[in-house]
Amino acid sequence: MEINRALSVDQILNKKFIELELPDEWAASLGEPEASGIWIIWGNPANGKSRFSMMLAKCLAQMGRVAYNSLEEGARKSFQNNVKACRMHEVKKNFIVLNREPVEALRERLSKKQAPRFVFIDSLQYTELTKKQYIALKEEFTNVLFIFISHAEGKEPKGALASFIRYDADIKIRVEGYRAFPASRMGGGEPYTIWPEAAAKYWAEIK
Repeated sequence: MEINRALSVDQILNKKFIELELPDEWAASLGEPEASGIWIIWGNPANGKSRFSMMLAKCLAQMGRVAYNSLEEGARKSFQNNVKACRMHEVKKNFIVLNREPVEALRERLSKKQAPRFVFIDSLQYTELTKKQYIALKEEFTNVLFIFISHAEGKEPKGALASFIRYDADIKIRVEGYRAFPASRMGGGEPYTIWPEAAAKYWAEIK
């Protein structure tokens, strides 16, 4: 078996990374992350997860091409409503919707020139990926930022693969009561309010 060459301390310290230049309100939540890697978003239905994901897609579309693979919902009216509500026409040059595109077709897309820099996969449970296939996808496209959207079971991502990705991800975002609660290796950490009025009502009622 071929052994990878070890890196020196100087090589590690001098290594340059491409970082996302996030607006202040996003940086407060997500910190200063790399423009590639793995993020995961999870939450129960009707808590703002889809809206938050689309808002994040709009933010990233101002920095590069975004592909939103709607595996679960597809190009249905509810998805259209989310696109309208987030005013995605403002970033339409950098935003494409993949209508239930299988992972193998997505891999082919990402292998082409001018492939998307940011890929949302909604939802993880509809990919039918194994742990081995997930690792292979991540290692094949090291210049892509994959953002997996997952079902939840209580306050945790649902399923063994979602749980594994949560631990593997650079940024983990739990959505509840129209607020996103991020945990990032790159700073940030402030909750992000998705819908102020609904969030205020939700959190007041459960106190």
